[in-house]
Amino acid sequence: MSTQAATEDLAAVIGLEVHVQLETDTKIFCGCSTDAADAEPNTHTCPTCLGLPGALPVLNEGAVEAAVRLGKALHADIPERTTFHRKNYFYPDLPKGFQLTQYDAPICQDGELEVRVEDRRREIGITRAHLEEDPGSLQHVGGQIDTADYTKVDYNRAGTPLVEIVTEPDFRSPDETRAFLAKLEEVLEYLGVYDAERDGSLRVDANISMVPADELDGDVDASLLEEANRTEVKNISSHKGAQQALAYEVTRQRNAIQRGREVEQETRHWDESRGITVSMRSKEAEKDYRYFEEADLPPLEVSDWKERLEIPELPDARRERFREEYGLSAEAASKLTSTKEVADFFEDVAEQYDPDLAATWVADNLLGELNYRDMAVTDLGGRLSKFERLVELVAEDEITEKNAREVVLRGMLDEGQTPDEIVEAEDLGKTSGDEVQAAVEAAIAENPDAVADYESGDEGAINFLVGQVMQKTGGSADPGQVNGLLREELE
Repeated sequence: MSTQAATEDLAAVIGLEVHVQLETDTKIFCGCSTDAADAEPNTHTCPTCLGLPGALPVLNEGAVEAAVRLGKALHADIPERTTFHRKNYFYPDLPKGFQLTQYDAPICQDGELEVRVEDRRREIGITRAHLEEDPGSLQHVGGQIDTADYTKVDYNRAGTPLVEIVTEPDFRSPDETRAFLAKLEEVLEYLGVYDAERDGSLRVDANISMVPADELDGDVDASLLEEANRTEVKNISSHKGAQQALAYEVTRQRNAIQRGREVEQETRHWDESRGITVSMRSKEAEKDYRYFEEADLPPLEVSDWKERLEIPELPDARRERFREEYGLSAEAASKLTSTKEVADFFEDVAEQYDPDLAATWVADNLLGELNYRDMAVTDLGGRLSKFERLVELVAEDEITEKNAREVVLRGMLDEGQTPDEIVEAEDLGKTSGDEVQAAVEAAIAENPDAVADYESGDEGAINFLVGQVMQKTGGSADPGQVNGLLREELE
């Protein structure tokens, strides 16, 4: 970009390359297990994923099915035939010296994903999504990538199936990229092709250019981006990390241009611990990879897969159905569809009890307590049925909502007890009508000043008397019932 731009308003143009590990039992071209989280380094390997002479790849059908389902969810075109190529580059975590990937015939292309940013809807174009194999992983000892004493290489991850999703340069701010990644992860989770808990399951490379704002009108002209010298930021592993890395890089490039310096076309590493990007190498061009077709994998016919494979109801559709079918607010529907597990659980509860009660207990009470503990629904495992029992106790009026929320639910999450065990141990069962009536009469007799205030028109006095009754019943009376009984006695 010329130094003339230093005197102009600048705008960011951002495109993403999102690498998603597909949830399969074995690697994409061999039978090695992908479940290597607790495995010793370099134990989930074989001649094929290590690229030893004479070893031949065999394509994993599950990875292809996952990519096709993703293509359908992104409204992408799925061609009749797709092929694999060798992408040649030399890096320690690439045991073969090349990566098996897709070049000019990706399995998905020309898709889109709608995201909402600050009440604005944006259609983000998906240029392509293609299958490839994951490299190994590097462990830098004694520092970061640029300061480490030495680096260890683990090839357990090498060959794990990846789908790389390449967007159009449609982002104009780091906030938009974060919203897109959150939405994409939501879709992937609903499709059942992705496990967010797996280490390295989602990694992001971001391409960013700073261009004169007055030349940025709708679609971006390719020549404008070429002049701007695109910078690639690699090794981003989270939504928040993408937002922070791009915010830093926007500031860095803007400052460089305003000081009259050109932005170099290069690849930079996001150092999350220091919150900065550091230069890695000059940016490769497509010709540097010397793509050529993989002779050991024949072309793959996928034209009929799109028709044969089904995809589940996706988050946006389910959100809208929840609003229409259950009469939920937009906020409640959004909370209840945040993950497929939450949505499925809400519907299980709503089939048995009043949907409003189910929504309150799942969206507000359960998710609120889980968020406070930095937990997810998946962390509960088989305990969800116990939570259904708690909703049943409330629905059948066996305990008060206050005790259910403040005592039983918290005890279930913190101590792992069942709701019935907590109710029995804390004596939380609702008191009988006679006991409540006796407590009401006692509260009135013991608090003449509050009675006089109520009789003189002070409505706040009734709340004080309700509190006295609740104390006498150990919180096991229903506050609404208590309020009504007090008013009957006082009037």
